[in-house]
Amino acid sequence: MPLLRIRIRLPDRPGSLGTVARTLGAAGADIVQVVVLERSGGRAIDDVTVTWPDGASLSVLCDALSSVRGVGVDGVWRTSEAPGVFADVEVVGQMAANPPNGVVALVEAVPKIFGSDWAAMLTADRRIAHASWRAPDPLIPPPVPLSSAGRAFTGEDGVRYACVPVGDSGQLLLLARVAAPPFHQTEVERLIQLATAADAVLGVSAAA
Repeated sequence: MPLLRIRIRLPDRPGSLGTVARTLGAAGADIVQVVVLERSGGRAIDDVTVTWPDGASLSVLCDALSSVRGVGVDGVWRTSEAPGVFADVEVVGQMAANPPNGVVALVEAVPKIFGSDWAAMLTADRRIAHASWRAPDPLIPPPVPLSSAGRAFTGEDGVRYACVPVGDSGQLLLLARVAAPPFHQTEVERLIQLATAADAVLGVSAAA
């Protein structure tokens, strides 16, 4: 069955997530992962990954969640992520085991880890060092505002991006989502941590 990621806003109090889980189950979804993105002011933002019956209408899912008091749906999008607490550690291990192919391993892994459509490693002069298999072909990188290195931004075409530096050589790891909510700051910080680990493992070889 397809995997979906759902971004929801809900009251940050005991029982709220349980109510959401029961609602999703009644609608036909099966939760495989929950990631808490933010908790503040008595509210929480969660990304919930679920399996969903192939061909079933997403409106059924959205209507069910919207009927829960205090719950709002920011977005629902298909994902190919492989849920797991240690996904970041696994990709760092893959890079360490085979440094010459480390950039490829990183770029191919991050879309699954972050529930995104594609990723690319950009050189200091904004050439494509490597792009994941679902990236547009040809891939024309969006203009990256100088203030957006290590931040999320939305391209002129409406695509949501996260862009973080890798090392001190000017490389950038670019992550993209189409038809999905913007990257949350928690996701950007996690991507920064992964890029930092990649630089520690690969060093200058990441610039190749």
